[in-house]
Amino acid sequence: MKTYIKNIFIAAALSGSFLSCKKDNPNITDEVYLTTTNVSTTWLTGMRRQMALTLNQVIVNTELVSDNYYNNRTLSNKVFDIPQIDNFDLDVNNIQSAIQRLRELSEYGLTTVVNADKTTTAVQKAEMYFINAFSHVLSGELFTGLPGSAKGAVLSPAEHYALAITALDQALALQTDANEKLAYTLLKARIYYDMGDAAQAKTFATAAMANPLLLKQQAFDGQNAAANDFQTYLFSSTTNEFAPLPRLDFLDPKYYNTGTIALDQKPVSYIKSEEAYLIVAEAQASGNELTAAQTTLKNLLTEVIAKRPVVSLSDVKETRNGGNRTDYPLTAVKVRFDENDIERTGYVLNRKIANINISTISGTMVTADDINLATTQDALLYLVYRMRQEIFISEGRRMTDLGIKFPVSQTEQLNNQNVKPADLVAQIPSFIPKNREMDDFKNNTTTGVVTMKHDMNKVLVANKKAKEIFPFIN
Repeated sequence: MKTYIKNIFIAAALSGSFLSCKKDNPNITDEVYLTTTNVSTTWLTGMRRQMALTLNQVIVNTELVSDNYYNNRTLSNKVFDIPQIDNFDLDVNNIQSAIQRLRELSEYGLTTVVNADKTTTAVQKAEMYFINAFSHVLSGELFTGLPGSAKGAVLSPAEHYALAITALDQALALQTDANEKLAYTLLKARIYYDMGDAAQAKTFATAAMANPLLLKQQAFDGQNAAANDFQTYLFSSTTNEFAPLPRLDFLDPKYYNTGTIALDQKPVSYIKSEEAYLIVAEAQASGNELTAAQTTLKNLLTEVIAKRPVVSLSDVKETRNGGNRTDYPLTAVKVRFDENDIERTGYVLNRKIANINISTISGTMVTADDINLATTQDALLYLVYRMRQEIFISEGRRMTDLGIKFPVSQTEQLNNQNVKPADLVAQIPSFIPKNREMDDFKNNTTTGVVTMKHDMNKVLVANKKAKEIFPFIN
């Protein structure tokens, strides 16, 4: 019996480019595809394409939910900024579908494709296991629960993390490239971090620090229907779709083009050594090893962030003209993180008078002096989360730090009898401000000071015993 269940993906993989044809080919069955030359190679090409599409869904939507960015127009989700997250929201289903497709493609590759291709290498299998693990990490971090198989039982985040660890162990056993092994090790540290296992997270994070500039990026392809969507929203669109919270203005845009848009798609850094230092520092601060935490954070500044690239970019066309807010500061002004904060400079850039300097991998305004002055657990945890926010901006990580998770989608519920009513409710901690307040600010044009409604890192620390956040404390 001929099967056509993966025709769309097979047609894409066979075309040979990184991101390719999206059309069905009714002449290509699973049986035909599996007899083609180097089928594991083409399948991995398609899996990388799906990784790009999945990161698009994750980054665009979770950055909106968080306090990093707000929707300054109407093109993307209209309610995530509130934050309002409904199981019937199409974007919830789109994110879930992208993650589950990534998981299913990795499973098919490991159970079927590699068995059909005798030329499959150990490194190719390692990458498939890694991608499978990453799909489970996203499932656990972003959702209250997700099925682990088609129409299967809804698995808890802890169950997804366990599956991710198993897949990563298999990937590590097969991988021969030293840097790739370190990247897998860092992802393992991230999983133990998510699980609240400080000892294991610290062990694997420390191991990953063997390469202080460790970096794993996802490429995009603007010519073949897989552009970096967040780059479009931040820079390439003629209308400025998203705007950052003004205190994060200095980090925007992380993605941009200087030439033809389709040919100049910036990659996303989704595994980087900065995370290893942050995990170790948080474990130390949570365990009241305050001096050690200070040292780790200062090492992060000197050993990693100071050595990451900074580019000079012309951003004169940036006008924050999306229309939802018309009071965004367009020249250099002072900021206050909330009403009780001091006035700070350097956070809002004047893009009209000269090029701006942008950190393309990681940047922060936290200094060694700030770290030296943080002599309590709360002060250090505040800096850890502020640095996490600044370092991971535009990478889809902040929503998880805020303790927010998506529900299982209504579409899944209608097709899967295993979905229970409790699975359909988003996790939004009680301390999260509503009514778009996380993104709110006041621009006093008389004094030249912009004040944020909330300093969410201060809110997090004040609620550090809440079960949804601070995994090493809770």
